[in-house]
Amino acid sequence: MLRPIQVAYEDEDFMLPIRLGTVNAEGQQELFVFAITRKGRVETLNYQTVKLPSNMDVPIYVKDEFGEFYKAMFAHQTEKRGGKAVFMEYAWDMSWCAPCAANPLSASQLRELGVMWLDEGGQGDIQPMPRPGSGFMPGPQPVDAFVTRLHVRYDGQTFPEDLMFQVTGDRENYQGRYVLRHPWRGDYGQCEAAGEYAEGLVERWDTEAKELAKLTGWELEEI
Repeated sequence: MLRPIQVAYEDEDFMLPIRLGTVNAEGQQELFVFAITRKGRVETLNYQTVKLPSNMDVPIYVKDEFGEFYKAMFAHQTEKRGGKAVFMEYAWDMSWCAPCAANPLSASQLRELGVMWLDEGGQGDIQPMPRPGSGFMPGPQPVDAFVTRLHVRYDGQTFPEDLMFQVTGDRENYQGRYVLRHPWRGDYGQCEAAGEYAEGLVERWDTEAKELAKLTGWELEEI
């Protein structure tokens, strides 16, 4: 694990020299890119940028094995793309969140990360309005700051060129989201619809198992 490297770009055309890391490397490299812009999400120009599968129902037990699940899912999705894709794991406007994976970064945190444009034109700390149902309370937040998290697994053969980036201007929010649906555990004898609900549960569990197998490549029988 290497310490993060922080780089600021003034030009609209910018890149990251990943080829340097493959000279003496054995096997694959793992790279996370956190890009902060004022216009929108960042994507790669010379490689395909792909969103990880999201908004899928998975079995409840995944909650206790989420690390193993996520690693397996990423490895399987990388394999499906022939090891030649850059994956988008997160893209979000820092002025609000719904649902909140974590509170948006504060103005002071963004300044520390090199967001030098916050003080331009009086765009310092403001009080944003929370989106309905977001669970996010208003607080000092910056404007015009959009965060993109990219994840790539690469080697000298699958990624023969350095990563070239572009700011797309797309401010649509995205995050990898996996849903756990807990079954009702009440008294089935007190509800006329309980039998039908129980039958539906079995079908739902089968569907969740198939989705998990499709995400991770795990054997359906083992799930």
